[in-house]
Amino acid sequence: MTAPLVLPDKGNALEALFPVRKPVIGVIHLKPLPGAPRYDGQPVREIYAAAAEDARTLAAGGIDGIIVENASDLPFARPDDIGPETVAALTAACIEVRNAVDTPIGITCVANGAIPALAIAKAVGARWVRVNQWVNAYVANEGFLNGPAPQALRYRSMIGARDVAIFADVHVKFGAHAITADRSIAEQATDAEWFDADILIATGTRTGNPTQPAEVREVRAGTNLPVVVGSGLAPEQVPDLFAVADGAIVGQWLKHDGRWWNPVDPRRVERLMNAVRKTRSS
Repeated sequence: MTAPLVLPDKGNALEALFPVRKPVIGVIHLKPLPGAPRYDGQPVREIYAAAAEDARTLAAGGIDGIIVENASDLPFARPDDIGPETVAALTAACIEVRNAVDTPIGITCVANGAIPALAIAKAVGARWVRVNQWVNAYVANEGFLNGPAPQALRYRSMIGARDVAIFADVHVKFGAHAITADRSIAEQATDAEWFDADILIATGTRTGNPTQPAEVREVRAGTNLPVVVGSGLAPEQVPDLFAVADGAIVGQWLKHDGRWWNPVDPRRVERLMNAVRKTRSS
C-alpha cells in the first residue's frame, strides 16, 4: 500500500544518488577532532589519514557510499554550540576522503548539526547530509532538540545547495520520544516528508542494535520516500531487512571486532557486501 502524497512527487533521491539496487553506505567515525573533550593533541594529519584509509577500505570492498561523521566528539555539542573548529576539521577530513576515493560521500555533524553539515557538504562536494531529528522534537542525550528543517532548508537554498539531499531519521535512536508519543511512527514519517526530507532512515535503539523489519514497515507506511536501515545491519540480517528497506547505512559492524572506534575491517566489508549482492540478484 502506498501512503498518500503530501507534496508533489520529486522523484527518488536514493536512485538519483546511487546507480545500484539496495545501496549500502558505510560510515567513517572520525577520531576526536580539535575542540572535543577527547581530543589529545594528535596531529590532525593523522586523523585525516586514518579517515582516508577507512575510505579506501570501504571503496575497495564495494561499498556504494560513505558518510563522514565526527562520532568521537563525545559528549556531543548541541547544534547551536558546534564551533568553527569542528566545522573546519570535519571539512578538512572530508576533503581527504574525497581525494582518496571516487565513492559518493555524505556528512553527519553531531549532534543534529544540519546547517554546519550543509555548509561542509557544499564546500567539499558531498551529495547528502544525515540529520537525526529533522522535524518535531525529542529528548536526546544532549537535552531537548528541535527539528531544524525550516531553517536548514532556507540555508540550503541560500548557499545554492539544493542538490544536497536530506537523509532524515524517523524515531531516532538514543532518545526519548515522549513529546511525540501520541503520534505513530508512520505519522512521524509523514511529518518528515511534509517538511521536505528526501530519504528516511529507520534506526534501532542504539548504535549497532539491529533495526527491526517491523520498524521499517512502520516508517514506510507513512511515506512515499525511500526508506533505509540506519543501524545494526549484519550479513545474516540482510535478507529480512532488504525485503522491506531500500538500502542501509552501516558503521559499527564493519569495524575490527565490531567496535565503532576501530578501523574498517576489509574482511567484514567483503562479508556484508557478498550478502548484499546475493539479495540484489535474487
